[in-house]
Amino acid sequence: MLQINFYNPHLSFNQLSKKFGNVFSLQYFWSNMVVVNGYKAVKDALVQKAEDFADRPYFPRYEHLGYYERSEGLIISRFGPAWREQRRFALSTLKNFGMGKKSLENQISQEAGFLCSAVSSKEGHPFDPLFLLKKAVSNVIDSLTFGERFDYDDEKFQRLVEIFQESMKEESGFLPQLLNEVPFLLRIPGVPQKAFQYQRASMSLIDAILKKHKETWDSTHIRDFTDAFLQEMEKTKEGVETSFSYENLHLVTVDLFLAGTETTTTTLCWAVLYMLLHPEVQRKVHEEIDKVIGRDQSPNMLDQANMPYTNAVIHEIQHYGDIVPTGLPHMTYRDTELQGFFIPKDTVIITNLSSVLKDKTFWEKPHQFYPEHFLDADGQFVK
Repeated sequence: MLQINFYNPHLSFNQLSKKFGNVFSLQYFWSNMVVVNGYKAVKDALVQKAEDFADRPYFPRYEHLGYYERSEGLIISRFGPAWREQRRFALSTLKNFGMGKKSLENQISQEAGFLCSAVSSKEGHPFDPLFLLKKAVSNVIDSLTFGERFDYDDEKFQRLVEIFQESMKEESGFLPQLLNEVPFLLRIPGVPQKAFQYQRASMSLIDAILKKHKETWDSTHIRDFTDAFLQEMEKTKEGVETSFSYENLHLVTVDLFLAGTETTTTTLCWAVLYMLLHPEVQRKVHEEIDKVIGRDQSPNMLDQANMPYTNAVIHEIQHYGDIVPTGLPHMTYRDTELQGFFIPKDTVIITNLSSVLKDKTFWEKPHQFYPEHFLDADGQFVK
């Protein structure tokens, strides 16, 4: 345990893999875990043997936020019928409300217009784009989840965005890991309040939004994801066991907001930074935009096929940005084998995703921002 940097664990795992190989066990406090590194080993685990590694470990600290009592949400849920039911529902419902369709594309385009106006209002003065990007992304997720968008100056919206940002910071570092492994510390007065101050606040805010939304709910007019979930709750007969409950609606909405807003915003922030740091890449992207789209109309997804360089840059931003280096822990659903090692059921698995994105056997220049990773010799996009 003392060999692990709790703020950058992936760097520690990279060093240990040089000595012990791409699959090694790690005594973490008093638990044994298995760390998986490198493109081949991680793909074998998460793709070739996806169900074997599909479970999640139990996180004691999440009990204090309402998980596990009657619901688990989508992200930290144990693998099983309830998770399958919620995942299937979330995917089909989000698709019904435009995910991957023209209707959502138009919504994103419209929100991009509001974002550009907000940037223009800075009149050339320096500013941190983080909160503007976060508000734009939050509005798109908000429209899918609650069927509304907020003005960027709306005080309630600003508070929501700030609280979600602070709650994500409570997920990293030594204290969360310590509380998971030594859960009796959570019984000490004041510790849960300090450890989960913003996560509790974000859940209270979502709860208030849901209760207000429920007051205007009409089963004959489904406006958004929340309405669709409430409809499923209504369909459930008395005594029938189901994962559709108000508690689960609460946790699923928090999951959609946290997972969707933070990841997308962080990726866009890296995009802005990489364009500033690599003006020659920015220039080529701009030339391709001018050539294919022009300056008098908004882009659409059909343009992507004619913009190989821009597409390559977008993929390289996601590759090089490496924003969730280890992901969330997995757990083996059954006894399995990986790279010749036997791994018993209920073993906690850490997948070092960063090691995949920096794998020297797979990437030509893993430690450089290099859009050519996604281009062939003819300049065409390669997935």
